Amino acid sequence: MLGASFFFILMKIPKVTFKNIVFGLIIVLLIIPASRQFIQIQLHKGLALFSPSIQTQSNREQINNYNWNLVDLNGSVYNFRQAENKIVLVSFWATWCPPCIAELPSMQKLYETYSDKIEFVFVSNEKNETIKAFMTKNGYNFKVYTPLEAPIINQFKVSSIPHTFLIDQKGTIVIDKNGAANWNSDTVKATIDKLLLL
Repeated sequence: MLGASFFFILMKIPKVTFKNIVFGLIIVLLIIPASRQFIQIQLHKGLALFSPSIQTQSNREQINNYNWNLVDLNGSVYNFRQAENKIVLVSFWATWCPPCIAELPSMQKLYETYSDKIEFVFVSNEKNETIKAFMTKNGYNFKVYTPLEAPIINQFKVSSIPHTFLIDQKGTIVIDKNGAANWNSDTVKATIDKLLLL
């Protein structure tokens, strides 16, 4: 009788296989906060290999009001009206956000190529010290703004980050991307180049 119940207990214990060990290790790593963020960033880097989709002509929304006040990390006020009649990339992000961290290297490369041709508005609601430390640590030099007020621009309905918009000179949203993407892709650069010719 004792032998039968011992056999039954052994049957309940899962077999120790390489697959089970790896699965268990992943579970443990996801529980530990530092390694969890690293794993999430790596997964989102895989997603950030893909270019964002271009909105079809019929789905493009129009920005009618550019009045939105932000402040840069040096305390200078920036009104979004300064971006009116320009090609502008607006990105909502945060330093703690794994998909944001995953896509920022491609954003930096795009910024290096087009910073003198289009307007870049990176928006985060974190403390200046946090943003500055993150920018320095990662070698990013694009301008970051914090909002002084909620955007009154109806089209900027941001429920999760990263959320990025590419807007043409007429205020039409050409790209509306929620989640990580490759912003230095040939598709994005070709779209910007085409808009620059208008």
